[in-house]
Amino acid sequence: MQTDSLSFIFLNTVLANNFVLAMFLGLCPFLGVSGKLNTAIPMGLATLFVMLVSSVSAYAVNLVLVALDIEFLRLIAYIAIIASAVQLVEMALKKYSPGLFRSLGIFLPLITTNCAILGLALFQTFKEYNFAQSVTYALGAGFGFILAIALMAGLREKLVLSKLPSATQGAALSLMLGGLLSLSFMGFSGLGGGH
Repeated sequence: MQTDSLSFIFLNTVLANNFVLAMFLGLCPFLGVSGKLNTAIPMGLATLFVMLVSSVSAYAVNLVLVALDIEFLRLIAYIAIIASAVQLVEMALKKYSPGLFRSLGIFLPLITTNCAILGLALFQTFKEYNFAQSVTYALGAGFGFILAIALMAGLREKLVLSKLPSATQGAALSLMLGGLLSLSFMGFSGLGGGH
């Protein structure tokens, strides 16, 4: 059983073990929706919500699976949970914010296949986090995702105004920026006293 404090879990997940910039999970929306801040932030918030719902649900489902001694169904159960959470987000956005729903386009349903969300559910299970630690881990992962996608979107918006060589525009520029952001987040890896 993990005995890490909640603040350590949160900060470590946001900075040192950022799902996007340290573990390279969730790169599809990170690269695809980070063109503008006005789409990147809502995508990050939607991902945070799905991570939170998935984490709480995965914790509860894991308790049931362990009690019934059918842990081998864990992966399938987690995938069903994630798909359901994404459907909730999609329905809410379609009803309350149709403009945002249209601007996110195909990337909203792609949250279902976002490996960061499945990774979150699996990692919290394997780390044997209790309920509070699982929720904190989900919040840290979600805020880390928002931080990464917002930084990327801000950089990409600024670079649109710059004169860049044609070889570094588009996908090449996005990948270079992602790599530089990842390198900068490696500086956080030693924080926290070697946990």
